[in-house]
Amino acid sequence: MDDQLQQHYEHLAETYDATWDHRPDYVDWMQDHIRNHLQLRTGQRIADIGAGTGLFLKRLLPYGTPETPVVAVEPSAPMLERLPDDPRLRPVLATGEEIVEGKVELPYDQFDVIMGKEAVHHFKDVDATVAGLSRMLAPGGRILFVTLPPKLKYPLFQAALDRFESRQPDPEAVAESMRGAGLEASVAYEEWQVNIDRDEWLRIVGNQWMSVLSSFSDEEIASGVDEIAARYKEPKLQFTDRFAFVSGRRP
Repeated sequence: MDDQLQQHYEHLAETYDATWDHRPDYVDWMQDHIRNHLQLRTGQRIADIGAGTGLFLKRLLPYGTPETPVVAVEPSAPMLERLPDDPRLRPVLATGEEIVEGKVELPYDQFDVIMGKEAVHHFKDVDATVAGLSRMLAPGGRILFVTLPPKLKYPLFQAALDRFESRQPDPEAVAESMRGAGLEASVAYEEWQVNIDRDEWLRIVGNQWMSVLSSFSDEEIASGVDEIAARYKEPKLQFTDRFAFVSGRRP
């Protein structure tokens, strides 16, 4: 990661899990969808790319064992330090690119399952990294990237929505990268209805919980929060969170 992102996740690490305290049902919902898309079995060789603090790993852990631990790949040391201390987990400090390039030691040469939640937009070369990870699958292996579509329906300030759209990979392009690596690939969409207190939403935007928000100055964030507050007057906000589940399978 570049210095800006490193600083972003160092700042976010202490509050990341608490950011989701208002949406525990969402965390369960997301974990269940990840598990169902991956068709997991105990003892499979599993990698989570961009594992963060392990918040979305709970449904994966039962499929890991001390002999075949889930490999939690995360480039931010402060985030990785907050992983559960569990023999079924193997933390690896690395980016997706470093995994593909063989720059870090892994417990397996091939994986049965590779997944990443909202990690693909951090890849400097999305096509090469997704294709490289896809080639690390064993026969019959599955890969899943959960990502947001470029156009968001979040109550954010306009500059953040525009910048996010300009930087976010198209889910269909991610699927095409998998196909280029010899996988059968598809894209499915799932939606979650968000209900959140307006003041809580303004707080987490101000805390820059999305990586795109870290690309704005403190003054721009403060101005953006004011823009949101002026546009949305109701005490409760409701909007749709729409996720693309990009799946691939090696024949």
